[in-house]
Amino acid sequence: MNLQDDMAAGLSGAAIGSAHEIPDKLYFRIGEVARLAGIKPYVLRFWETEFPALGPKKSGTGHRLFRRKDVELVLEIKGLLYERRFTIEGARKFLETRGKTENTRTAKKTPKPKKSQATLFPADPGPALELVRAELRSIAELLK
Repeated sequence: MNLQDDMAAGLSGAAIGSAHEIPDKLYFRIGEVARLAGIKPYVLRFWETEFPALGPKKSGTGHRLFRRKDVELVLEIKGLLYERRFTIEGARKFLETRGKTENTRTAKKTPKPKKSQATLFPADPGPALELVRAELRSIAELLK
């Protein structure tokens, strides 16, 4: 069943996306991804040039190897272009802004604890530091 059949059947974008079960594999070849997304392989190759986030690895023989996140991105791009009728530039900007807002959200959720200089450099370094210094001095003497 292709996109036109799905639309003719009156399925929503969410139903179309859920109909695509992505097999539990590490890598997918371009033909498999094209079949899963219902598009031609040359469309995937073109999308690679237009969407920087879509970057499959290449095998030693030059075959494109898509990871699961790449396949999910392909399905999302297809939804933006074919179902929501975004232009390629509009879809690219949408994905870029979405990525920035997600990065901002995760950065806000996990703030890095600030350490004072006193915590990083205690007044009494302890005997271990003196031992390291002594060993470094002896190494320096050997190198002279």
